[in-house]
Order: sequence, then structure tokens, then C-alpha cells
Amino acid sequence: MSTQALTSKASIQQRISEVQATLKAQDLSALIVPTADPHLSEYLPEYWQARVWLSGFTGSSGTLVVTADFAGLWTDSRYWVHAASELADTGIELKKLALGEPNHVEWLADQLQDGDSVTVDGSVLSISEQDKLLDAFAGQDITLITDRDVLSQVWTDRPTLPTAQLYQHEAPFVSQSAASKIAAIRAGMTDAGATHHLLSSLDDIAWLTNLRGSDVDYNPVFLSHMLISADKATLFVDTHKVSSDIEHSLKESGIALADYKDIKDALGQLTPDDLLLLDPSKVAVGTLSKIVDNVGFIEQIAPSTMLKSIKSEADIEHIREAMRQDGAALCTFFSDFEARLDKGERLSELDVDRMLIEVRSQQPNYVSPSFPTIAGFNENGALPHYRATPESFSYLEGEGGLLLIDSGAQYQNGTTDITRVVGIGAVTSAHKRDFTLVLKSHIALARAKFPEGISSPAIDAICRAPLWQAQMDYGHGTGHGVGYFLNVHEGPQGISYNASNTKERAMRTGMITSNEPGLYREGKWGIRIENLVVNMPVSEPSEFGQFLQFETVTYCPIDTRLIDESLLDRVEIDWLNDYHSQVYNELQDRIEGAALEWLTQRTQAI
Repeated sequence: MSTQALTSKASIQQRISEVQATLKAQDLSALIVPTADPHLSEYLPEYWQARVWLSGFTGSSGTLVVTADFAGLWTDSRYWVHAASELADTGIELKKLALGEPNHVEWLADQLQDGDSVTVDGSVLSISEQDKLLDAFAGQDITLITDRDVLSQVWTDRPTLPTAQLYQHEAPFVSQSAASKIAAIRAGMTDAGATHHLLSSLDDIAWLTNLRGSDVDYNPVFLSHMLISADKATLFVDTHKVSSDIEHSLKESGIALADYKDIKDALGQLTPDDLLLLDPSKVAVGTLSKIVDNVGFIEQIAPSTMLKSIKSEADIEHIREAMRQDGAALCTFFSDFEARLDKGERLSELDVDRMLIEVRSQQPNYVSPSFPTIAGFNENGALPHYRATPESFSYLEGEGGLLLIDSGAQYQNGTTDITRVVGIGAVTSAHKRDFTLVLKSHIALARAKFPEGISSPAIDAICRAPLWQAQMDYGHGTGHGVGYFLNVHEGPQGISYNASNTKERAMRTGMITSNEPGLYREGKWGIRIENLVVNMPVSEPSEFGQFLQFETVTYCPIDTRLIDESLLDRVEIDWLNDYHSQVYNELQDRIEGAALEWLTQRTQAI
């Protein structure tokens, strides 16, 4: 272990001790540190990465609990190996979120006594999470305190808030004006019976205003809130980020500007005659701290969440073009990558990340990666959310094995997300068997037809069936929604049997979702095959109603050298050959030389 790592572990121990001393001084029994900001975002500005700062765990999901004599971090199966390594020697216990095991709320309810108090910063606690805590503590005399930020007394060198300028989502790629989107939101408010609507989720606000920003890594969004009534729409944002041109554009769309911090005062002006519509999972308790008593609430999914998930025909065509650009970049990457390996050049997982950014950045309308690249060789690939760092990475060498590459980009005309697996050196029959079973699962979902309006979790079993038949499975969801030059993870749909089967998760025409089954053997290798798919109507409705099917819009070969053809049936082989024919046709005129030779070879029929 490096000196830097040892220093880091010691720093974590010191920070935990300081927090425990602060709890004792304030007569507090426990502190909850969620992975969240006032907008309940997935990726957080550094200012709100309190859980990372206090625990040293860098995964994107987890909750830290600190008491007088305990510190524990709860996270799901994607991060168990990752978390175990980063928490080692810090004194923080890894608590695995698994079936039958208590989550942090249940653990606290069991451990605490009458008269105890739990504190959590209300500015990063969603209404729905507060409700869960209150319900758990209802039968006990346990106090929940949300108006204190305990960490501010310990985290003295906290980063500042981001200050980057806002910019327009360029006109050629925008199919609907901000004014028309606000009109659609107001129609949704009327249907719900609301007089006002609060939005705190950053991707909803970026979509609604047709603006983008860079306050959050990988997602082109900006810190803001929005309050909409029947005759007024106000964007609460750091006004120093707004140019005069954007201010004028907002005014023309009927959107007024106010300072970011003034949202609480504005909500404090509501009266008991008002009804405020909000999504309890996307609004923080602290944002509502000045609302007067007896203001009514309508708690439901925000109308914009559904509206932005359904892409227009024009949006989808732009996305197809972004996918072609991305596919061309990937052909350049893979041809160069394989050529360098063939020459004996020593490459690492970090090189994969750098090379991908280099080729994508040469494409039109490129903005940034859409998430941190996952390039995991052999046992690192078995960690679904692995990320190589300068302090910890692997070279692509040894006896060989499998390299999993999950990457994507933000383009003005679309957001991409793709996973491919390639063989490095010697590949075994066991590798091929696992790869082919994952491919069978991918094809099963890609070929599926299902009723429009079906809850998206209900189709998860279609994908998993081939793996289940072999008594195999994977711990993550099969598919997530993807934004249009927005967040790479977007609701409301999600193909996962662990997700709730609610009406809001219905599959609708125009939604874009990932298809990404996987298989992970701890300490050995990981496999995931991911394409993005668009919900499209089957040509004609049947007597049983309108059905949907998937159009695959990711254009990149799947490595046929890793396939055990004896495990595929004729239908599956035909699907793969048809897919590769489409990939070749879409990309052949966009590349030349070694990249075209690579594409031609990798799309040969089997």
C-alpha cells in the first residue's frame, strides 16, 4: 500500500473521530450522510460529495451512518468489492444491501433507544427518504433533526460551488421551444389540480429551458430550481452564469430569473390557498424550510419526467446520427487498439480511457464523456462499476483474458452509452460460454415485442431467461432510460425486476433505454453487452392492442471471436448477422483505411 493510501486512511479515521466528537458535543446519537445534493442528483458537484470526503468510498451510491462508537457504509452489490477495498483500515464497516439484510434506516431503528436523536442535512434529504425515517421511528421516541449541517464544522476546506456559464442547446437539435414545454407542464399541473409546481431535478430543468451547463461532471446540467404557476415561471440560478443573450431568450419564453438561493423565500410566499406539485423523491426537505403551515402538497412524479423521456421523431433522428458518429469513433479506436496490442505495445486500462476520449472528441458536436469510462481487465471487469485510476489500474498483459469497456459520450445531438468485451491474448472455452450466454440474453430482449404501456420492470425476465436457464444471473438492472444530450441515466422507465411496478414506469413509443445484461465471476472476469434501443411501434396494432418493439441504435460490432456458436440457435445467429449488416451499412462511408478494414472484418456473418 502506498504512503498516499496510508495517509488517506488515517485522514478518514481522523474525520470520523471529529464527527463523533461533534455529535457528542451536540448531544446527537447518529449522523446520516447520504449520497445526494439539493437536487437528488446521481453525479454530485464536489461541494456536496460529503460521503466521499468522510468515508473515502468513491462509488456513486451509498449511505454512511456515524454514531458515538460506530461508522458503517451501506451500498449495493455493484460496489461490495470496491467498497471493501476503500474502507479497509478506516474503521468504517461495510454493510451490504442485500435481501434479508437491514438497510440503514432499519438498522438505526433497531439500534437506537428512546430519547435518541438522528441528524441528517435536510438540504440533501429527499421528502420520500424523510418519510421512510419518520415511519421507522414512529413507534419510538427518536427525534429526527434536519435543520443542522454537522459536517460544516468538520469539513473546513469544503470546495466552492461551480461557476461555469450556461449555454444554449443549439437550435438545430431542439425540436420543441421552452415556451411550448412550459405550456405542457401547465397542462399537467391543471390535470393534477396544482396551482404551483416546484422542480429541483437538474435534467428536468435543463430539458425544460433548452439550456445546458457543466456544473456536474458528465451530465450537461446546471444548479437550479424552477417554480411554475399558471402565469409565471421563475428559474432560480446563479445569475452570474447567465449571459444577456440567454436572459433575453428566457424572457421571450416567459421565464423570469431569480438568484439560486432565493428559492426558499419564494416558496415561503405560498399561502394555504395554494397547492404545490412536487416529486417527493426529487425535492429536498431543506428546500421547503420556509413554507408556511397548511400549504397543500400534491406528491407525484413531475410531468416533465415523462415528457422528456418520450423523444420526438426529430430527436430520435438526431440521436441516430450521434450513434453513427460514436460508432465511427469506436471503429477508429478498436482498430488502433488491436493494432497496438498486436505490435506488442504495453497498454493499460487508463490508455483505453484516454484513447476513447481522443477519438470521440474528433467527432462533430462532441461535448464530453457521458460517465466515467469503465475499462476493466479480467478480475477488474467483474466489478460492474470499476474505474481505473492513476493510483490503481491494470496493464493488459499476462496470460490473457477479457477486457470489458463501458463508455459513452455527450454530443449536442445525443447521449451514447455502450459496453463491449474483447479478448486479450488467450481466451478459454469458459470465457466463450459465458460471453455467448450473455449475448443470448441481449438478443432475447432486443427481439422482444411487448404491449405499449406495460410496466418496464415486467420485461426484465425476457432478458434474463437464457442466463437463468443456465442458473446464472447478474445483480444490476437490465436497462435504464437515457436522456437526449442529458443524463445518461434517466427515468421513469427502468428494466429491472427490483424496481417498483408503477404506472409511471410504463413503456411508451419514443423512449430510449439500454439493453445490458451481464455476468460477473468475482476475481476472474466480467462480461456485459450493451446497446441503446428505442421503443418503436410494431407496424400494425393487433386485436389485442398496440405492441412495441426495440430498434437498436448503437452501431458497433459485437466480437464474434468470443462466441461459442454451438450455443446459439438459428434465430439468434440471424439476428446477430442482421445487426452486423446494419452496423456495416451505417458506418462504412464514415471511416477509411485501418478502421474500415477492422469494421469489414468484425461484421462478417457467422
